[in-house]
Amino acid sequence: MTFIKTFFIVLLCHGCIHAAAASDTLSLEQTILDGLESQYAGRSFSATFTQTSTLSALDISETASGRAWFSHPGKMKWQYLEPERHDIITNAETLWIFRPEENQVMIGDAAPFFASGAGGAFLSDISQLKENFSVSVTETTQAWVKLQLDAPPDNPDIRSIQIRVTRKDFQIQEVTTVNMAGDITRFDLSDIRFQEMPDEWFEFDIPPKTSIIDMN
Repeated sequence: MTFIKTFFIVLLCHGCIHAAAASDTLSLEQTILDGLESQYAGRSFSATFTQTSTLSALDISETASGRAWFSHPGKMKWQYLEPERHDIITNAETLWIFRPEENQVMIGDAAPFFASGAGGAFLSDISQLKENFSVSVTETTQAWVKLQLDAPPDNPDIRSIQIRVTRKDFQIQEVTTVNMAGDITRFDLSDIRFQEMPDEWFEFDIPPKTSIIDMN
């Protein structure tokens, strides 16, 4: 009887430890999500970025860099400076992709490109995280926490997103997206600045004699 009692006490304690660990993980997850919303929701900010894109089928990686601006809801401007200059701009309705060296601009409806969270779209509306993804904590250190965002099966573009967030001030340091083909795009963000941005920053006036391509 003593052995049986001891056995069940051990099982009970083991279960309590697992329950406490799960509770701690959920608490950390909620803390990070709340911190992200407090820091980013409804606020405009800019960041310097380095983008590394890997095509899984060909095992080819390319790197680009520049600066990006985000304004809630849905307004973005990505200005690529290396290896070649081009801009991706949206006012949440229209999307422009401007390549000055080719004297070309592509125009289309923003919704199909960004509705699923692709292209870092959630950075201009952080509420998309809890609304459109299943969120879990995958890795932690004393300095940062990594969140895994799994997209629903009907998402046509994104399989998952990983975000590395600082514990101290809930700043996003790294974003990694995986599409349905397994291609990986990682953005390393730095020099984040919160600032007011006029709507005009997210409009694009097409220069004269620019070749126009309709993406729709």
